[in-house]
Amino acid sequence: MKLFYAPGACSLSPHIVAEEAGIELSLQKVDLKTKTIASQGDFWTVNPKGYVPTLQMDDGQILTEGPVIVQFLADLKPEKGLAPPAGTMARYRLQEWLGYINAELHKTYSPLFRPDTPAETRAERQAYLTKRYGVVEKHLAGRSYLMGDHFTVADAYLFTVTHWAGTVKFDLTPFPNLRAFQERVAARPAVKAAMKAEGLIQ
Repeated sequence: MKLFYAPGACSLSPHIVAEEAGIELSLQKVDLKTKTIASQGDFWTVNPKGYVPTLQMDDGQILTEGPVIVQFLADLKPEKGLAPPAGTMARYRLQEWLGYINAELHKTYSPLFRPDTPAETRAERQAYLTKRYGVVEKHLAGRSYLMGDHFTVADAYLFTVTHWAGTVKFDLTPFPNLRAFQERVAARPAVKAAMKAEGLIQ
């Protein structure tokens, strides 16, 4: 399978999941500004949506949307426990977190990456992030990971999105549980391997 990614983008999340599960992927680097693939040319021909992550299966099928891709990868190796079994309440809780991270955190960062975003909008988005991270901070009290003591695909997604805080100068100081979570996840061998492969760490 091929994972189309951009270094440090939300595609880091499925990359981490694949490393955790021991799934071998062919990494295809994408330039998101030019929509070109380092090895193949036009990314639009692979994913008409124009963004990563994109997973191309061995039979040629294309799967998009990060929360879907991470669950697909987890289900390939259920023994790894990266996602609870389908149809269980635990699986719905996992999807609840994936939806929250996607809608309330991930998309809130988007304008903060754009240099032309007005200062007023930037301040409003940072205030919104602070409020939404408050929910995560409270939930992580007494927990190692979002679902308890076991790492799941939701943790890979939360780590990836929160890793952007430094880039956009969003202060995580008010969130000690979240900062401890980030350090805990960053120390995992699979996370280090994925970040090293993308050139994010040495």
